Amino acid sequence: MTEEFLQYLRTERRYSEHTVRAYGDDVERFVTYCLDRSDDPEPEFSPERVTADDIRGWMMELNREGEKATSINRRISSLRALFRYLRKTGAVRHDPFLKIGQMKTPKPLPVFIAESRMEQVLRQSPEHPDDFDTLRNRLIVLLFYTTGLRLAELVAINTDDFSPGFRELKVRGKGDKERIVPIMPQVREHISEYLDEIMRQNICITGGKSLFLTKQGRRISRSTVYRIVRAELAAAGVQGKRSPHVLRHTFATHLLDGGADMREIQQLLGHSSLRATQVYTHNSIARLKETYNTAHPRASHKKD
Repeated sequence: MTEEFLQYLRTERRYSEHTVRAYGDDVERFVTYCLDRSDDPEPEFSPERVTADDIRGWMMELNREGEKATSINRRISSLRALFRYLRKTGAVRHDPFLKIGQMKTPKPLPVFIAESRMEQVLRQSPEHPDDFDTLRNRLIVLLFYTTGLRLAELVAINTDDFSPGFRELKVRGKGDKERIVPIMPQVREHISEYLDEIMRQNICITGGKSLFLTKQGRRISRSTVYRIVRAELAAAGVQGKRSPHVLRHTFATHLLDGGADMREIQQLLGHSSLRATQVYTHNSIARLKETYNTAHPRASHKKD
């Protein structure tokens, strides 16, 4: 049974040998689990006898052995594939997975940049501080960090989306919903300098009213903005993930740490649900625990 299934994965599904071996290992472990639980002195594995309780029991055993939920879910996915194959070939008639769900996996906390490191990002001294690329790239990073915009929202900015004096920005977010985001005085100055440089270099604006342009005057692409952010953060020594969304997370986390109201952060981010915004409270709580465990004199003491 197992060999026919694995051959099916190789030939019809065209899975790599590495993947096929992983499927085979998962099936073998489940078969061993079922045989070990049998009262028969010479047990034989019969897929027709497998029940949802058998699968749940195996999941619980894997959990007790210390396997993570993601790993258990992967093994269960292998078994699902086996039983789909067996039903397809007529080897079994029932599906024991109808009432089997996936184990819940903890959501990773949003990645953000510490305030001290973010200051280094913003204080970088480029080799050519006044050229077009430098002004544009620094403004991109600054806008992400001070407004919490999504990548698509930043790329879509037009110059007439700003109020007079660049004091406010009208943002078109998900679902074409609009929101107003305030622009800090420092950022206003950068916008003016950048637009002046476009005029000075007489860049042909074929991108219409687009704020962020290539040197050819076209609206900048999302992939280009992504590369710019990665390069700017890497140059400042930021480790780990470097992306526009990290800057959005950083914006929200720093606001929360500074005492901003959760509802206000929700509006600035353009979240339709407060639940999406509340994930940033977990970041702050996690850091509070870390500070407590590091700084409190009793934190490192074992219980008496």
